Amino acid sequence: MLEIVYQDDFLVAINKPHGLLVHRSSIANDASEFALQLLRDQLNKKVYPVHRIDRKTAGLLLFAFDKDTEIAMQKLFAENRISKIYLALVRGYAPDEGEIDYPLRKENGTLQDAFTAYKTLQRAEIDVPLGKHPTSRYSLIEVKPRTGRMHQIRKHMAHILHPIIGDRTHGCNKQNKLFKERWEIETMFLHASSLSFIHPVTGYAVQINATISPEFSSVLKLLGVNF
Repeated sequence: MLEIVYQDDFLVAINKPHGLLVHRSSIANDASEFALQLLRDQLNKKVYPVHRIDRKTAGLLLFAFDKDTEIAMQKLFAENRISKIYLALVRGYAPDEGEIDYPLRKENGTLQDAFTAYKTLQRAEIDVPLGKHPTSRYSLIEVKPRTGRMHQIRKHMAHILHPIIGDRTHGCNKQNKLFKERWEIETMFLHASSLSFIHPVTGYAVQINATISPEFSSVLKLLGVNF
């Protein structure tokens, strides 16, 4: 059963687990379950996704109960009128804070502006050698994307050489191999933790939060990070 973290007469939000697709996709033929259908079955009510998060990303996923609210929420996302906060575990000691202003290329080759702000919450170092380094270092960061490009956070963190652990497409193969072989962990540690916006129907300020997954929590404990 999906974890519902917010619900009113117009919107419902779930804490999506890692690995669950939002909806059926032609590029993911291996999936048998989808958040859209699971939530419809759970509520016995039709729902409409108002945004997307990656299959391997966990956390907040928002749906509307009607088409008008879906359109209104999609407009808020498109106009960057929704504040989004993510948590990520990255390789190395990230700077205390930073801003990444780095355009990203669409599939058709067109460049899009992309802006991400982040700050480091905690750092960890464990006695596990990797490559030429005698230890392994990691950072838990809070990320605030101000645009919504595909794989934006993943690409931006890789761009500044602090890739997200478990990101097989844009991440560090050596770190991903270490986590898989040593701890049997293949999760990508990116979590959509908070959404804040003015409700398009009621006009009230809404803030929705979602706790990190058990996998994420276990890895932080493994690294000695208290969160």
